[in-house]
Amino acid sequence: MDKIVALARRRGFVFPASEIYGGLGSSYDYGHYGVLLKDNVKARWLEAMVRERDDIVALDSSIILHPKVWEASGHVGGFSDPLVDCRTCKQRFRADKLEEAQCGRKPSKRPGETPDCDLTDPRQFNLMFKTRVGAVEETGVDVYLRPETAQGIFINFKNVAQIARRKPPFGIAQVGKSFRNEITPGNFIFRTLEFEQMEMEYFVPPDAARDWFRYWVDERLAWHVRYGVRESHLRVRPHEADELSHYSTETSDIEYLYPIGWSELEGVANRGTYDLTQHSEASGTKLEWVDAGTGERFVPHVIEPALGVNRSMLTFLIDAYDEEVVGERERTVLRLHPQLAPVTAAVLPLIAKDAAMVEKARALFEELRRHFSVEYDDNGAIGRRYRRQDEIGTPYGLTIDEQTLEDETVTLRDRDSLEQERIPIGGVRARVADLLTSDWRSPKTA
Repeated sequence: MDKIVALARRRGFVFPASEIYGGLGSSYDYGHYGVLLKDNVKARWLEAMVRERDDIVALDSSIILHPKVWEASGHVGGFSDPLVDCRTCKQRFRADKLEEAQCGRKPSKRPGETPDCDLTDPRQFNLMFKTRVGAVEETGVDVYLRPETAQGIFINFKNVAQIARRKPPFGIAQVGKSFRNEITPGNFIFRTLEFEQMEMEYFVPPDAARDWFRYWVDERLAWHVRYGVRESHLRVRPHEADELSHYSTETSDIEYLYPIGWSELEGVANRGTYDLTQHSEASGTKLEWVDAGTGERFVPHVIEPALGVNRSMLTFLIDAYDEEVVGERERTVLRLHPQLAPVTAAVLPLIAKDAAMVEKARALFEELRRHFSVEYDDNGAIGRRYRRQDEIGTPYGLTIDEQTLEDETVTLRDRDSLEQERIPIGGVRARVADLLTSDWRSPKTA
């Protein structure tokens, strides 16, 4: 993980938040390449969920919802973790995760394993951030920053069902910020106080719920493989009965083998009728499906695939990170899927002071930037520029050199194989577009 953190900082993917003031624990800012990578992750998810399907529509619900939403969902009363404090080292731990924590005084030990440890009794700690809405403090209303995007989907079920002209099975997808006052956040951007979620609620007839649950586990696993995550580092782990959330009748985690071990990448849950029933009872509004033709009515069961943008980005970075020796020099490269890479192609004039090369390079850059995410780089030796692009995962390099001035061709360099080919400068746009839509698998096998 240390190498990933160092690369993310060095190349401007991720910075500690509020760094000039000493930072804020488990809070991060995303630099230029981090923003581009996150945007690509979200775009690929929305494509798979909405653009490539007829049965799912998009939604963007409010971050701050009526406080009764969280009472009805069970978050006010039950969205908590057991907390213990150590009176010696003054650190705080989850009582149910002590075997994964490190003692504040002796990191080789677990909390409670040394004579100096003095742990408090466990107490429940609600994970929601509370704030107030209102111009005057005394008359304001307590509200919460949403800990998940899902509830905004459930309370809009009736609106969407009426307007979108969909009938079960159909889904509602949403990408948005969520906030959790985690007791033990950490491991870089794996678990943070604020994060973006990609959640989809799929509403199905009751007798089809099990089949659709299995379908979405397989579908979501295939999505990660489609965008380059090695199958050898993915697995599906069904939850045991004592692990299930209060709303779930069946849950499976798609886990990834992180440097910290196997951990959840994405969860798929069969939420049954819990959420729609809770909000129907609390609001007095019936959230059910009524067939206009037959009069049949039922409360749909809900299948939920839920994935964090931040954790997904971290997974792609870890899985893409590679080191190799090329020409007696070590090369660090991010073997990101070309459709995820922050920069699709780099335009590189071989000699930055050659006016003719620069003119050709700038013209090509201006043409490509209207269609792809591209960079123009003329700073330093060509080998150093290639290495910079390798470290941010740019799949294609386009070099303008003396031969370009003679025959209107450029060198196209492949990031992974390092193979180079000459192609006509007028055909670069079509060639890059073709490469982006071609099948791609990570060259990493281990």
